[in-house]
Amino acid sequence: MSRSNPDRMRQILSTARTIALVGASDKPHRPSHEVMAYLQSRGYRMIPVNPKLAGQTLLGEIVYPDLQALPVKPDMVELFLAPQRTGPVIDAAIELEVPVVWMQIGVINEAGADKAEAAGLMVVMDRCPKQEIPRLGVPPVR
Repeated sequence: MSRSNPDRMRQILSTARTIALVGASDKPHRPSHEVMAYLQSRGYRMIPVNPKLAGQTLLGEIVYPDLQALPVKPDMVELFLAPQRTGPVIDAAIELEVPVVWMQIGVINEAGADKAEAAGLMVVMDRCPKQEIPRLGVPPVR
């Protein structure tokens, strides 16, 4: 199945409740900040991950340094990272058995995606949930 299959994306966005956003930014003009705020407005619990901001509060949530430090297992990990920096995060998602790895527009790591899928994770790559939610008609989460 394609990593940008509409039915798969709709299912993921309809069932995920807690999303770890790796590469979260405290700068309101950055896409990761905008997407985090949008997803929060749709009812998702967003957990920001950024080692440079760890311990600070971002959009009402404590920022964590990495996936291993999260207080809960997320339903999805969203990657706002340069493609060459995604490998260790994908490995951590596999180790923690996070069900979904979602890579933002322009974030393409075929080898990492193959590895995650081989471990049983669902992967979406080169897509933005902020764009896909209205396009796919996904209602707010409850």
